[in-house]
Order: sequence, then C-alpha cells, then structure tokens
Amino acid sequence: MSGAFRRVAAGSVAALPGGPRGYLVLMAIASGPPRSQLAIAQQLALNKTVMTYLLDNMETQGLLVRQPDPADRRARQVLITEKGTRSLDEARARLGVAEAQLLADLDPAEEQQLRMLLERVAQTARQMDHDPVTDC
Repeated sequence: MSGAFRRVAAGSVAALPGGPRGYLVLMAIASGPPRSQLAIAQQLALNKTVMTYLLDNMETQGLLVRQPDPADRRARQVLITEKGTRSLDEARARLGVAEAQLLADLDPAEEQQLRMLLERVAQTARQMDHDPVTDC
C-alpha cells in the first residue's frame, strides 16, 4: 500500500477514537450478532487492555454501548449506537473516495479481478490464522 493512500485512508477514519483501530472495532460490531469485548479483541488481534481503553473512549463519544449479556450476566455485549452507525457510514464513504482514487486507472474488469485476487489472499490469511500446522 502506498504511503499516500495509507495517509488518506488513515485520515478517512481519524475522527474515530483510535483511528483505524476504532474503525475496525465499529466494523466488527456492526457486522455480526452482539459479542463480548473479549471476542471482538480476539477477532481483531487487539490486546485486551488496549481494547478496554478504546471501547471506553468510543462509549464516551456515544458510538457504542456495553450491556450485560442476557445469556451470561458476567459478560458484557458491545453494541453499536445510531451515532456509531452514522460515524461508520461516514468513514466508509471517505474510504470509498480514497479507494476510487487509488483504482482510477483500472477498468471495471481489472478492478473486479483485483478484488477477487485480494479476497483469495485474505481467505488464505484467515485459514493460516486458524491452521495449527502453520503455527510455529
């Protein structure tokens, strides 16, 4: 990834607490059923302490709430708020503009091929994360 794109991408999510990390947290929360902060931290490979401070800041800004898990009152579910959803949508739109600028020289077929190849690489990386044979 080029330095220029990295700066633009980071700037696109800079308004969120934690910047890119905050964006990833909101994406994780918005893209599935309610989960605990520990489950989200594990999914994103974030240190539990870092996750706690990040969620504290995001909750203070009204982007998410933590509430007791009805299935296990010792655990707390992390839920996105309406403000969090709006902030995530705004960040996605800014990232979309940055991505369009980066891919401007590709025709639609090339862009589709690039996305397909990147998805395959990401799929392989996910498998490696969960394959005990590759863990050294």
